[in-house]
Amino acid sequence: MKINVLTLFPEMFTPLQVSLLGRGQEDGKWKLNLVNFRDFSTRPHASVDDTPYGGGAGMVLQIMPIKAALESLENKGKVIITAPQGKTFNEQMAQEWSKEENLTFICGHFEGFDQRVYDLADETVSIGDYVLTGGELPTMSMIDATVRLLPGILGNAMSAVEESFSDGLLEYPQYTRPADFEGQKVPDILLSGNHGNIAEWRHYQALKATYLHRPDMLEGRDLTKEEKHMLADIKAEIADSEN
Repeated sequence: MKINVLTLFPEMFTPLQVSLLGRGQEDGKWKLNLVNFRDFSTRPHASVDDTPYGGGAGMVLQIMPIKAALESLENKGKVIITAPQGKTFNEQMAQEWSKEENLTFICGHFEGFDQRVYDLADETVSIGDYVLTGGELPTMSMIDATVRLLPGILGNAMSAVEESFSDGLLEYPQYTRPADFEGQKVPDILLSGNHGNIAEWRHYQALKATYLHRPDMLEGRDLTKEEKHMLADIKAEIADSEN
């Protein structure tokens, strides 16, 4: 996979050069191409923004340098703009994007884009209902979530499958040594060696965590018969603990 990023601040993308994602680049599993669209400005001082028509505070990014930067790419693939009005990024998007050969992100700054820039994109995406100074941090988050799903990026191939959101549930609790830390003990079932019971416990705990912390994720979920029984037990367990 090759990911292009159009940004005024390519130096901000250092975090993607380290850890598992950095190793993935070294191994040739994905490539990051940072493009400073200021380099495509034809205005004095390489300016890429201007005052908005109709007045108002702040500066607006112009379409010309961004379009020229896009046209310079050999393969841009799906083009994504990060902006507050976009649809909210989620795990399903990351999974879909991880199947693409090429992705291109356009990072905004200042007061945003000339409206005509949005016509250059295939998708407008947000990471939440809040405002940041630019699109670089959201873009890094989305790249991380996408690239980690590529084959060979994670050490354990099952890690991406078992983690939060991958099956529509939050992740179950995890433990490691010591089995007893200051009286806080690892659940006995995890020490039992019975993989069938462990899998059932983990599913129950994942469903419980989702019900407690993100009940919205269960809305519209087609619960299996087993999950319906589990959810009933979870509700009874919670009711008992509150009495």
